[in-house]
Amino acid sequence: MSRHIGRIKVRDLIGICDFDDPSSAPRFHLLDVASGKVDSLLVAHGRGSDPSHTGWLQKFSNAPGSAASSSGAFVTAEEYYGNHGRSRRIDGLDPTNSNARARAVVIHGAWYAERKMIAQHGKLGRSEGCFAFGESDLAQVMARLGPGRLIYADKLDRA
Repeated sequence: MSRHIGRIKVRDLIGICDFDDPSSAPRFHLLDVASGKVDSLLVAHGRGSDPSHTGWLQKFSNAPGSAASSSGAFVTAEEYYGNHGRSRRIDGLDPTNSNARARAVVIHGAWYAERKMIAQHGKLGRSEGCFAFGESDLAQVMARLGPGRLIYADKLDRA
């Protein structure tokens, strides 16, 4: 957060996405900075990051048309209603995700990010690089990750 302090206007909550975990695991963590409380949710990754649809993110990309997830720090921006209904734009803050807005990488809800997909297929479906949450979790994500908050996404190896 300190690297991008000028762009992160609201510092009460941070979204941390650990793409080391498979899509079947709750790998998007909402960290309440004051209390240290963490809520973990399912989130899909981009199909370009997992071409064989293994459920594991294989690679990141910032390239337009890649349909891949990007790594690095993002700042949440305005809410809007689009192809996936209620959504929130995000802006990349690093060279690894600087095309996020141009690529239309956003937060949105998706049927393929619901827990029942894991029961049926052993993994979630894939987005076009967006942070896609199940519709059942979207309201919480939108309310808690309002404009001006940090999201950090990467492979956060615990070894």
